[in-house]
Amino acid sequence: MKLIIAYIQPEQLNEVKQALYEKEIYKMSVTNAMGCGQQKGYNETYRGADIEVNLLKKVRIEIAVNAEFVDSTIEAIIAGARTGNIGDGKIFVMDLAECIRIRTGEKGPEAIG
Repeated sequence: MKLIIAYIQPEQLNEVKQALYEKEIYKMSVTNAMGCGQQKGYNETYRGADIEVNLLKKVRIEIAVNAEFVDSTIEAIIAGARTGNIGDGKIFVMDLAECIRIRTGEKGPEAIG
């Protein structure tokens, strides 16, 4: 079992979801996030004052998958999120020690589904 966390551009979310659905991956958690990486933000002028914006809008996607879905999940995220520009995002893959489905009490790979 793995937990895949991806940070992507907000405008790429629909493309990533479509790519995941095509690979039959439907369960995910999506949250808004802010951060910056290599692009380091930008400067803008607001009411005559220069403002440095160094935290940019991102979307965080969390997907718990069984071992056989790890590669296809990563491929789908890359296919949907890649634009070729700086700031496309990052994917982190972590071991998932345990998963428990609250409704049934199932544990492990059966709980992920």
